[in-house]
Amino acid sequence: MQKRKVIIIGAAGRDFHNFNTCYRNNQNYSVVTFTAAQIPDIANRKYPAELAGSLYPNGIPIYAQDDLERLIKELDADECVFSYSDVSYSTVMALGAKVNAAGADFTLLGHKNTMLKSTKPVIAIGAVRTGCGKSQTARRVTEILMAQGLKVIAIRHPMPYGDLAAQKVQRFATIEDLAKHKCTIEEMEEYEPHVVRGNVIYAGVDYEAILRAAENDPGGCDVILWDGGNNDFPFFKPDLMITVVDPHRPGHELSYYPGEVTLRLADIVVINKIDSADFDKIQQVRANIESVNQKAVVVDAASTISVDKPEVIRGKRVLVVEDGPTLTHGDMKIGAGIVAARRFGAAEIIDPRPFAVGRLAETFKTYPDIGTLLPAMGYGDQQIKDLAATIEKAECDSVVIATPIDLGRVIKINKPNTRVEYALQEIGHPNMEDLLKDFVKKIKK
Repeated sequence: MQKRKVIIIGAAGRDFHNFNTCYRNNQNYSVVTFTAAQIPDIANRKYPAELAGSLYPNGIPIYAQDDLERLIKELDADECVFSYSDVSYSTVMALGAKVNAAGADFTLLGHKNTMLKSTKPVIAIGAVRTGCGKSQTARRVTEILMAQGLKVIAIRHPMPYGDLAAQKVQRFATIEDLAKHKCTIEEMEEYEPHVVRGNVIYAGVDYEAILRAAENDPGGCDVILWDGGNNDFPFFKPDLMITVVDPHRPGHELSYYPGEVTLRLADIVVINKIDSADFDKIQQVRANIESVNQKAVVVDAASTISVDKPEVIRGKRVLVVEDGPTLTHGDMKIGAGIVAARRFGAAEIIDPRPFAVGRLAETFKTYPDIGTLLPAMGYGDQQIKDLAATIEKAECDSVVIATPIDLGRVIKINKPNTRVEYALQEIGHPNMEDLLKDFVKKIKK
């Protein structure tokens, strides 16, 4: 039988996992290339032979998604597999139309053939969009489990933006491990909050190998916590699925791929940020949850905000720095930094765009609707340098840093600054402690 020629459309994450689980050892298919989008500078690489397996001794090339239609024709591709997340339905199907018009089938893989089974209990945390508060929910669940004496190993959705072979399996237990693995700012934002709380987190490229390493972590493992990325559904079969929704973006839970998948899979749905969202929008989200997943338990929660130096905000002209992906492909127009600036009495929020340099200036051109927020872009050394230069150039009194990491550890900030921290706080009952009791009892039997 002639092999079907496949192109995997991705963004350095789900695409590699789909290849590893469905195609790597499958004699019926030949993956002729990956394409890359969404993340800067991840095209023009190779998925290396060390990871690609015996059917691909030369590895697999990775091209920019902009070349997709040409690649379909030149490589005579039979099928294109869409394999990245946090994308509107209209964008997904517009891409599907391009693929079909070029002559290939357009495929979306489900969880039956892509979820791996763990030997340990698995709690999966997901979200319907980037920036819903998934990470703070994961931290809250971790803290509850650790307080019960359980050893929690977190595994993060992939972020392999560097040397793919070297990133096959990564383990982070200390702050020093972030430098050891040459993490970008985006990676540090996800790994550091776990490490500083005392639990180990794994990430990388080959999630079968990662899962087995985590199950056998030298420090012990009672529970695997899947810390999802974007709005992707888990790579591991969960025993408990928690999905976070955001009333600042009502309707997105039913109009973004694969966010609606995570909502439909959920055992627990957290409506976050109800302390800062409009009542009508909260009710719209609540009705949308009910329309697709009546079995899920709904938890109301606030995203509580604290700052270490409120005097740096009060009465000052402030520059607000927010988590990069939340503002770019997450489409958020307001984050914890803006909320903190308003609550603590900033005189003015400075527009960073007149001061943006280099790659950051390009980011604002690519995402013109970001507005008066500075995304903490740091996918590479040049972006980090441009972020520091933009902050230095900005005409402001102080800087409000609302990234999940200590940004001052990564770049030099030459102005007074304060960190914004945010945590999940359930309102009323049921809360997370209530809902995790039975889960913990089963583990401890």
